[in-house]
Amino acid sequence: MRLEAARRNVALLVLGIGCVAAHAQITDVDPDWKEAEAPPPPALKTEQLVPLEISSSVLRWGVDPASIRIGNDGVVRYVVVARGEGGAVNALYEGVRCNTAEVKLYARNSGDKWVPVRDADWKPLHGSASTLHSLAIARNGACVGRGTNRSPDQIARDLGSSGNYRFRNEVR
Repeated sequence: MRLEAARRNVALLVLGIGCVAAHAQITDVDPDWKEAEAPPPPALKTEQLVPLEISSSVLRWGVDPASIRIGNDGVVRYVVVARGEGGAVNALYEGVRCNTAEVKLYARNSGDKWVPVRDADWKPLHGSASTLHSLAIARNGACVGRGTNRSPDQIARDLGSSGNYRFRNEVR
């Protein structure tokens, strides 16, 4: 009995330390951070997209690899395209902030022009069906733990890698 109790206490201690460390990573953010002005969205391209695997979506998603940029503010910005079964195409210009696990939508395109999103705010990557594609981009290429990946080319390569070789990181 004592051995089981000791093991349980050690497990709880390790879990507690892990929670404190995770909390420290989230709250250890530069309080003076300022977002740079996002460049305008690039021209919409729907060919040569890097496909995203999102099993819970009826849409087919893909990232334009030429649109991926890492800003001086640490935000990874990109264009993601969603195709419906009927062929409708919608695109989003958004950014992921890896160190806070947040996403921001800058503009939408559902035809021939970009429409800026007014008063866009940073939203958590977790907890919403509307951010599943953003979470997939962060986990599978844009972020390395709580930091950005090395380069836009590396992000595109990681997003396009097969499941066995895909870069895995720890954006939670």
